[in-house]
Amino acid sequence: MSSNSFGSLDKLQVGDKSYDIHRLDAVEGSARLPYSLKVLLENLLRTEDGANVTADHIRAIAEWDPSAQPSKEIQFTPARVIMQDFTGVPCVVDLATMREAVRDLGGDPGSINPLAPAELVIDHSVIVDYFGSPDAFERNVQREYERNGERYQFLRWGQTAFDEFKVVPPGTGIVHQVNIEHLARVVFDRDGVAYPDTCVGTDSHTTMQNGIGVLGWGVGGIEAEAAMLGQPISMLIPRVVGFKLTGEMPAGTTATDLVLTITEMLRQHGVVGKFVEFYGQGVQALPVANRATIGNMSPEFGSTAATFPVDGETLKYLRLTGRSEEQVALVEAYAKAQGLWLDPSSEPEFSEHLELDLSTVVPSLAGPKRPQDRISVEHAKRTWRRDVHSYVKSVMGPTDQAVNESFPASDAPAITHGGNGDRPRKVDGDGTSRPHKRVPVTLEDGTSFELDHGHVAMAAITSCTNTSNPYVMIGAALVAKKAVEKGLNRKPWVKTSLAPGSQVVTDYYERAGLTPYLDKIGFNLVGYGCTTCIGNSGPLQPEISKAVHDNDLAVTAVLSGNRNFEGRISPDVKMNYLASPPLVIAYALAGSMDVDILNDPIAEGTDGPVYLRDIWPSHEEIAEIVESSIGKEMFTSSYADVFKGDDRWRNLDIPTGDLFEWAPDSTYVRKAPYFDGMSAEPEPVTDIHGARVLAKLGDSVTTDHISPAGAIKVGTPAAQYLQDNGVAVKDFNSYGSRRGNHEVMIRGTFANIRLRNELLDDVEGGYTRDFTQDGAPQSFIYDASRNYIEQGIPLVVIAGKEYGSGSSRDWAAKGTALLGVRAVIAESYERIHRSNLIGLGVLPLQFKDGESAESLGLTGTETFDITGVTAMNEGGVPAEVTVKAGDKEFTAVVRIDTPGEAEYYRHGGILQYVLRNLLRK
Repeated sequence: MSSNSFGSLDKLQVGDKSYDIHRLDAVEGSARLPYSLKVLLENLLRTEDGANVTADHIRAIAEWDPSAQPSKEIQFTPARVIMQDFTGVPCVVDLATMREAVRDLGGDPGSINPLAPAELVIDHSVIVDYFGSPDAFERNVQREYERNGERYQFLRWGQTAFDEFKVVPPGTGIVHQVNIEHLARVVFDRDGVAYPDTCVGTDSHTTMQNGIGVLGWGVGGIEAEAAMLGQPISMLIPRVVGFKLTGEMPAGTTATDLVLTITEMLRQHGVVGKFVEFYGQGVQALPVANRATIGNMSPEFGSTAATFPVDGETLKYLRLTGRSEEQVALVEAYAKAQGLWLDPSSEPEFSEHLELDLSTVVPSLAGPKRPQDRISVEHAKRTWRRDVHSYVKSVMGPTDQAVNESFPASDAPAITHGGNGDRPRKVDGDGTSRPHKRVPVTLEDGTSFELDHGHVAMAAITSCTNTSNPYVMIGAALVAKKAVEKGLNRKPWVKTSLAPGSQVVTDYYERAGLTPYLDKIGFNLVGYGCTTCIGNSGPLQPEISKAVHDNDLAVTAVLSGNRNFEGRISPDVKMNYLASPPLVIAYALAGSMDVDILNDPIAEGTDGPVYLRDIWPSHEEIAEIVESSIGKEMFTSSYADVFKGDDRWRNLDIPTGDLFEWAPDSTYVRKAPYFDGMSAEPEPVTDIHGARVLAKLGDSVTTDHISPAGAIKVGTPAAQYLQDNGVAVKDFNSYGSRRGNHEVMIRGTFANIRLRNELLDDVEGGYTRDFTQDGAPQSFIYDASRNYIEQGIPLVVIAGKEYGSGSSRDWAAKGTALLGVRAVIAESYERIHRSNLIGLGVLPLQFKDGESAESLGLTGTETFDITGVTAMNEGGVPAEVTVKAGDKEFTAVVRIDTPGEAEYYRHGGILQYVLRNLLRK
């Protein structure tokens, strides 16, 4: 119960039902606040207890200064937690382990239960092993169960053992699409109290729900576990960036083009750690599907959240997706009563402002390795030609008019560069040239072709970012239909896949009669889940993969996802481009990035050359099919028994009881080590002495570089562990599927094939120098860490700017801690990873402004001492600590930003803190 210091408790009558609410207008100054801060204000009013949440916290939000830098800490209590299975399995492993730890310390293991609703959607485990055939979906799901039976048994046990925990079985949809289409409440009704639906999730793209007015964001698995156990999230009241939208989208553009434009703008502006809130007349012109696409990519532009207020479009979407009329009426009445309803003419107070005229958006891609690197489609060919030189081993430098003068107008003669056969072609009219290496390939079915740099090896309609949006999905299917009618097909070297985020997509494809056209060009259904976007793209055909590797070809992928980081999509593909689903189809037909897709023929049809304009649908065509083919009954039918699952799920054999029966030979699920030997009271914090550098890294090192992700490569420590435990190579599965086994995950931390550890010269992968050995030889990072741990030597990581950007991977922090890393020193951090490091007891330090490892002359070969940390034992947090590295000494900023984070660090981690508090109670 709230202390109700401001007298905010009141009644809201909606139809025949009365709800308790905490009125925002009881607090002076609330009306001027942005939507997102109003939601936080209500959260504090409702959870005010005089201890964690006080009247001063409430006044801090009401008196928010838009121009101030964040300094006021609050405790945010999310209404619910959502998880996907990659990040959710270790959460449940930790909860199961906590039960045993509570028992061992004399407590009641049954007390470990989620106190807030927690829902897990199994969507990250399906891999595109099979494609381009009518049975691809069924075969992929069958393979998924074969690989993941142990994990699924464990999750089914969790669903029976824990209260307030539900699981959406495999083959249903992608977590964020299931969330906005079914799980999200927008306004909660719990025990007669109505309040805004707020939700944190163990996936950074949880922000997709911001598009329907649900405030929340991605957190690490450890933060999510604490929230499930009733622990509020400590945060600073953020700066809020107002993003004004005006005008309307021009013909021929899509929501994908818009979100890539917004991503580019906000990355350039700088919104890390901030809320972004969209307002203005242009918001009204955006259907909720487009808003959700924008909200989804909040992590790509770096913000904590990217919010849209509730309005009539929200209600229309809730009705369409099968929410009850009672729920829709509550959402409308509550939003209007609390000042949470969109007024497109208002200008709320914001910390910073940006503006975009929607009519200026143009067709766009992003790549080849970052989502913020937007490319206008009209410049895509030219940009690829510029960028490909960074991906081929050739001594050929940048080529321009000088090369044009050197070679005749016809193709240049074959010239070998660096011994690998790449050769420059004549310069086209756009003033750039490209390398060629035409490699003959014959597939198993006898199909023959030449594979070259720039050929599209993968074209994937994937990721809820776009598959939740019927306008771009219908647009893609219409491109397929028109292409088939003109006699086009995908190029034979393109691996095509369709992995929508819910079964509703295939329902409306069927109703519109569009499925046969997608099937005809190879975009058969491969699964309902995250596939190519997270690296579950599956293997290329063996003949293509061999040609790529043997000849070091820079082939490309085009996908409708949100991430295209190096090494993420496929180990065979170097250059990855984000695009709308219709463009994914177009590039699969063209087969290469080396084409001016707006002006060159895509391919030869039955009646001659076919151009993109010949097969691109109009907005009116798309809207007509959306209106006629999508109905409420599709959603109510698809989600009627969403937690029930198919026969495979229901027939899984599961253990019973409050404590899980760990299988000693399991390579998927093992008891976590975080509570081994834990005492009832925390040990004092200590300084760090005699530390060695495990890795010295550059700028923009993402959690994809740090966390185990993708395929498990033969010859690595993780592969060796699996083989030692009797797992055949064909059954390795992915790192993500084995997140419940810390032994695999430790061995895969910092093992990304594109990681560059500056302790080594021109070496990629999970390697370091082992200073415990004579001569400090090159070693796997895992192997070196074991030697350091055995000798009692602590470790540090040195990094550049934006350390830990990317997905909210808790294993990027868990693996770091279990490798023996005590501190990270970086130039700057992405929000989630810094928080996760603290949650695992790793100290995040930051170089002072203007300083870096380079400016200080750090080589990474030094021995480090970090002193001043023990000041935390006195209750505060030192602003800086002293770092001595060899003969150099400097001060570093302590990036423990709130008192709550300090408590977690003192306890050795957030879960230890929560567990000890539960024992005290």
